[in-house]
Amino acid sequence: MVPWLLGSAAVVAYLGAISPVGDALLGPLERQYSPLRDDQTLPFVGYVVVLGSSYAPRTGIPVTGALDEDGLARVVEGVRLVRARGIAKLVVSGGAVTGETPSALGYAMLARSLGVDAASLVVLDDSLDTTDEARAIATVVGAARFILVTSAYHMPRAVRLMRRAGLHPIPAPTAQRVAEASGFRPGRWLPSSRGLRKSEHALHEYLGLVALALSPG
Repeated sequence: MVPWLLGSAAVVAYLGAISPVGDALLGPLERQYSPLRDDQTLPFVGYVVVLGSSYAPRTGIPVTGALDEDGLARVVEGVRLVRARGIAKLVVSGGAVTGETPSALGYAMLARSLGVDAASLVVLDDSLDTTDEARAIATVVGAARFILVTSAYHMPRAVRLMRRAGLHPIPAPTAQRVAEASGFRPGRWLPSSRGLRKSEHALHEYLGLVALALSPG
């Protein structure tokens, strides 16, 4: 029994840490919403909203190094959309537990350094999860349509939570992790931290979607 359990655990660990499995799990999430094209016609939009991620500022480290990979992609895309489409307000979201720094503050710092006027920024730094973010965003945008920026794998759950809060998001996913396969590459079948992160992100989102489907609202 013990060898069988150990073998099964090893197989599960291996599968969860290789990119093909991570891609198979993440792909359906990322493909639900296409990236927002620059030539795509939209109704009037007054806000771009960027959802929070992780921010760990340290002395001597620039803000671009203190934001995690997802957060950096999200806020840069938000700034790009504000500029490209001439949108008046950039709403940056994301709180933190006691003792840590809200990602919204890092977003705001980077946005200002990239030329976004402070008067155009709305900082929502109290929300600890996407449900809280939806409630906070509702107090700012009301019933108006807005462009929602978050990671592609997170967008399906984020859109559902926004709509449940009575909001009207226009998805603009970024930080895509699943690339088109380009032939057989043996390295993709070796366990890696990147493959493990893909599986972790996917499972987190699927569990969140199940919880959302089972919760009243």
